[in-house]
Amino acid sequence: MEFLVAKDDLHRCRFQDGAAPEPGDGEGVLRVTSFGLTTNNVTYAVFGEAMNYWDFFPAADGWGKLPVWGFGEVVSFPDDAIPAGTRLYGYYPLASHLKVRPGRVDERGFFDAAPHRESLPSAYHAYRSTEADPVYDPDREDEQILFWPLFYTSFLVDDQLDDEDFFGAESIVISSASSKTAVIAAYLLAQRDGPDLIGLTSPRNREFVEGLGIYDTVVTYDDVESLGGERVVYADFAGNAETRGAVHSHLGDRLVHSMMIGMTHWTEMAVPEGAGKLPGPKPSFFFAPDRVRKRGKDWGTAKLEERVAEAWRPFAEWAGGWLEVKRISEPEEIKRVYLELLEGEVDPKAGTVVELAD
Repeated sequence: MEFLVAKDDLHRCRFQDGAAPEPGDGEGVLRVTSFGLTTNNVTYAVFGEAMNYWDFFPAADGWGKLPVWGFGEVVSFPDDAIPAGTRLYGYYPLASHLKVRPGRVDERGFFDAAPHRESLPSAYHAYRSTEADPVYDPDREDEQILFWPLFYTSFLVDDQLDDEDFFGAESIVISSASSKTAVIAAYLLAQRDGPDLIGLTSPRNREFVEGLGIYDTVVTYDDVESLGGERVVYADFAGNAETRGAVHSHLGDRLVHSMMIGMTHWTEMAVPEGAGKLPGPKPSFFFAPDRVRKRGKDWGTAKLEERVAEAWRPFAEWAGGWLEVKRISEPEEIKRVYLELLEGEVDPKAGTVVELAD
């Protein structure tokens, strides 16, 4: 079974049944068991061609396999180097199985060295055994499924802002403040003695954002003109061109940095006709793999992973206090949730975990 999305119309999607793949020489097969569905998956679809996300799991012409993060287990593995039944966390297609060509196998797991992945960012190639994963906690599987890939990005955003001394800002405006990636970033930034955090959100999500206790101020999108501060960073997790234009127009030269991180408002990310050049600094796109490479050189990969794991544990415990997990398994439910995510119909407290039957 696999879930296919039309590249030319993300609302057009279907399930396709089929037998589990047969491994060839040097190949293995993993069975996908559980994964999360969040707006992060919509981002992968929106940028499927522009950033090559569709290339990780090739499909028939015109169709893409939606990437997800979660757990799988080994069905077969070359030379039985990893025993059948071993649970692995990683980057999977929304499908029942994944065929891999293992490379760099060790006690922690392996990297998929399939030829079609060679030119793609290596951060997405690792499959980690739960027995050796430093962030794995059997009591926090839901949090790992729903937050971990987002957490890594937010950790890197927080790290870059701190590394740049927040560009000298006295406040950071965070759009889509209720989204999971923005919440993680705000949580991490709130642990520092840094600029004030201003959450920018919709009126319907204002109560949730205020209740998190990590933003110093919460402002709704219709009140952008109330934003103050002489030196401000704009951390854009929404990708809404109209909101970005309003923030830039209002703050102008008071903006010291503008970074585009997410696309939770993906349907409104195009620049409105006639908008012209934005006042203030030119928005720069934050690409997490670039930051991973930099910190890998600065600290070494082991130290980077150690720091991320140390930051993860208290966050996972904190998030577990308010997260409401919804579990689904049927194809119709999966399709419904995917389409809801496309339309932005997301309860910020909720997280969807898909559990596939054997």
